[in-house]
Amino acid sequence: MEFWIIICKLVLLVYLALNYIHSSITNIPWVIFSFLLYLCINVAIYIVKIEFGKKTVLLLSIIQLAVTYLEIQPLFLLLLPLSLCELSAYYIDKKITLFVLVLLPILWIDNTIAYQYGLMAVFSCMIYTMLVQFTTRIDHQENQLDQMRKDMQKLSKSFNENKEFIRQSEYTFKLEERNRLAQVFHDKIGHSMAGALIQMEASKRLMNTDKEKAQELLQNAINISKVGIENIRITLKNLKPPTEQMGINRLKLFIDDFSAKHTIHTPFIYKGKIERITPIQWKIIHENLTEAMTNILKYSEATVVTIDLHVLNTMIKVDVKDNGKGVDKIKKGLGIIGMEERTASINGTIIVDGTEGFSVTMLLPIL
Repeated sequence: MEFWIIICKLVLLVYLALNYIHSSITNIPWVIFSFLLYLCINVAIYIVKIEFGKKTVLLLSIIQLAVTYLEIQPLFLLLLPLSLCELSAYYIDKKITLFVLVLLPILWIDNTIAYQYGLMAVFSCMIYTMLVQFTTRIDHQENQLDQMRKDMQKLSKSFNENKEFIRQSEYTFKLEERNRLAQVFHDKIGHSMAGALIQMEASKRLMNTDKEKAQELLQNAINISKVGIENIRITLKNLKPPTEQMGINRLKLFIDDFSAKHTIHTPFIYKGKIERITPIQWKIIHENLTEAMTNILKYSEATVVTIDLHVLNTMIKVDVKDNGKGVDKIKKGLGIIGMEERTASINGTIIVDGTEGFSVTMLLPIL
């Protein structure tokens, strides 16, 4: 704000100087002295940092302009409205009151410059009001930026803390899972195997003396071993996640990683009975999607890529579409040919379209 007030004062000084150049004035030394004194006082206004000091210097500037008007050159009074605005703004908030106060000296000044003073008062009040509003808006925006920076720092700190918490949670979960598996193998499988081993050792010792008892113990060992093997099978089956969870989570992980690395918005929609997709179909979907996303990154200049996976009654439809520049004529390179070959290996179809962006549609039969 101070910078623009200084510019306004310099413009007014230039205007006065041009008036004096084209007029026949006799007291040139005193006029020059008044110019220099006004400049010195107004430079001091913006050097002094204490509010009371600023008010004092502004008051001196007003007194100097009044004395210069009365004793040296009446046109110097045109500089008065801006100084009055600066000083009165410390005590008056209402703009209309400020305007009346700045316009008040017109009642006592010479009629030859009264209209000029009135115009200068209006101009000064308008300029000062605009500068105050502009400065207030800038200060408000700076405060908002500071608040946003603080919020960003808090979010960043919270994110790092959450990330560390997730890392610790994952580590704790792994430890708990390992402990649970160790307990399962020890309590169920370990005991079964130990019991079977004891039965076989006893059977071995009784083999020559009591064959019937030895055969009984051996059969017990076989039964215990079968139970142990079945427990191992059930435990491993429970540990292995369903195929659909592995497929969809792997796909989500790839899409999220792609979106984060390349700042491309990548909405992913899937619906239908996902469990009907076989492992080989998940493999082909993932490989074709990787190829399609690579081509989009290289050629399309897209900002949004939509991926839609829909399991229908007789087929699986996977649609990958971007908002890029597209192509009029599609030239099949190794990437598209590779997608077609992979899809054809399970009797599927690939449809590629270059109008309104670029899209790849996979149609895979339900096996």
